[in-house]
Amino acid sequence: MFLSPLSMSGVRLTLSSWEDAYKTVPPWDVGRPQPAFVELVRNGELVRGKVLDVGCGTGENALYIAEKGFSVTGVDLTNRAIVAARLKAVERKLKVDFREGNALSLDFKDGVFNNVIDSGLFHTFPDADRPVYAREVARVLARRGKYFMLCFSEKEPTNWGGPRRVTKQEIESTFSPMFNINYIRDALFATRFHSNGGKAYLTSAIRISA
Repeated sequence: MFLSPLSMSGVRLTLSSWEDAYKTVPPWDVGRPQPAFVELVRNGELVRGKVLDVGCGTGENALYIAEKGFSVTGVDLTNRAIVAARLKAVERKLKVDFREGNALSLDFKDGVFNNVIDSGLFHTFPDADRPVYAREVARVLARRGKYFMLCFSEKEPTNWGGPRRVTKQEIESTFSPMFNINYIRDALFATRFHSNGGKAYLTSAIRISA
């Protein structure tokens, strides 16, 4: 997800801001799964089992992964996004548990997911929310479960606005207390603003906390 320059300032966006974004088609909603996540599935990097797509939007990544045989749950703060995702699941005859929820207080028991994916959610959080989010992701992951995150990197120009840009150091400092980081590598983030995708980082990490 990403919105306006507001999110670059480190100010927490309100529920009404996210709901307003889905009154039309937001720029991150490209109508297909992110290429970086397609590649993850094709390479066999996800652990077989349950997947949580946190900040799932209208569900393209979750639906793609479900189509490939995973048990998938999608969570988003906005009702409009979840309604759209559920309609897609019905139309495509795919089973995905789409539900409204707050990524900073996930309504799941500890250790229930084998994978968590994050497509453009982390880079919307102000600094104070980042460790809260990382703890929630770690909590709902099974031990040795995997977290995959796609976010805009500091290599992406800021002249068009959009979300905060993130450095490798910021990712490492947020997640390393609870995760072993496998890699943080250059990737592209497909948007309706970019012809070839925005410059991003794809992170792979394994939960290590008890």
